[in-house]
Amino acid sequence: MAEFLPVEAQSLLPLFAWLSPSYPVGSYAYSHTLEWAVETGDVTDEASLAFWLTDLMTLGAGRNDAILLAHAYRAVSADDAYALNTVNELALALSPSSELHLETSQQGKSFLDATLAAWPSPRLMPQEGEVAFPVAVGMAAAAHGIPLPATLGAFLFALVQTLVSAAIRSAPIGQTAGTRVSAALSATVQAIAHEAQGLSLDDIGGCTFRADLGSFHHENQYTRLFRS
Repeated sequence: MAEFLPVEAQSLLPLFAWLSPSYPVGSYAYSHTLEWAVETGDVTDEASLAFWLTDLMTLGAGRNDAILLAHAYRAVSADDAYALNTVNELALALSPSSELHLETSQQGKSFLDATLAAWPSPRLMPQEGEVAFPVAVGMAAAAHGIPLPATLGAFLFALVQTLVSAAIRSAPIGQTAGTRVSAALSATVQAIAHEAQGLSLDDIGGCTFRADLGSFHHENQYTRLFRS
């Protein structure tokens, strides 16, 4: 007799697809200022990449995106369109530069379009205008009943792996070193995912000033592999 996955495992299967590098959101095209950090010598090896990513996750975009995702998730769960719009407007407004705004809005719209086409749900409604990436993921997870803790952890770890992939393509860091960095940040990801579930929108904030300013410099960088 064939064995089947338990219900709770089946419910996580869409997450594996949504946050896979093959999902058509264009994540490979963005480095979230990492390319600039490599250009200026802030990231030169495995250790400096781990430090840079840890700061970004705990003091900047990682933590903030987790909070935004959680609130978008709860807004859809409560059928609260006003709360969802409020979260999305805040998420878009938090982008410190045009490149980072493009990064989140382009990925968010592409994610929502792909998910509506392949995983439709009466609770996942098309959105007019721009949609921030963490908001789109939170919407889809809530619409399909995927647990919030798993969604947060998967989303954050996918972000880490996306940036590690960008580092491998732009810095003198090999695949094995990149894999070690991803593994080293797994505990950080779990801690942020756990904390974000109990935080309000007023808890959003960051102090990754060098990375934020770097996104402006990246726009004028002489050679670029990435769009941010």
